[in-house]
Amino acid sequence: MDNPRADKVAVVDEVRERLAASDGAVLTEYRGLTVAALANLRRELAAAGGDYKVYKNTLVRLAVADGPKESIRDLLTGPTAIAFVQGDVSAVAKALRDFSKANPNLVIKGGIVGDGLLSASEMTVLADLPPRQTLLAQFAGALSAPMQQLAGLLEALPRNLAYGFSALLDQKRSEEGGEAPAAETAEAPAEEAPAAETAAAPVEEAPAAETAEAPVEEAPAE
Repeated sequence: MDNPRADKVAVVDEVRERLAASDGAVLTEYRGLTVAALANLRRELAAAGGDYKVYKNTLVRLAVADGPKESIRDLLTGPTAIAFVQGDVSAVAKALRDFSKANPNLVIKGGIVGDGLLSASEMTVLADLPPRQTLLAQFAGALSAPMQQLAGLLEALPRNLAYGFSALLDQKRSEEGGEAPAAETAEAPAEEAPAAETAAAPVEEAPAAETAEAPVEEAPAE
């Protein structure tokens, strides 16, 4: 623009600096909102970490030209207001989403997080996310749980080794000086007498000549 007015230059510089310093920004169309509704919206966004400002599209285009935020040029149609975010972008997106339910004249066009462009539907998804601190706490919990388990295992390892050595020593003592070996503790089997000694002695038979009856001597014939 040729020979721009100082106030317009100041606005362009303001938009450029605020976009660079913000964690994110949400672009909206506010056509049809009353002054009172806009005031309520600003209060709700301030509580969520956002600052709601109305700018002319031509000045915003100049502010983002040839810069990392140039991707928002396609969103600069119709009356545009920008919610600059310091902190949790999802909290501001949620505040805008909730406000638009009661005030349909507020239309969320999209936004940027860092230098990445988000569509209106993506901003809705972002609004559904838990707060940033909750997400960080969940992430930290997911990381710390395995570490706690590992620390417990490492702490229990020396105890387990000590218990193992103690059990081995007890078993060794039991084998060496405690119970007698099975061969010694079992009752010794009764010794069997030799067969020749234990069997009943056979009755000795008298010689046939001694045991047979003597023949009757016949008297001599007269």
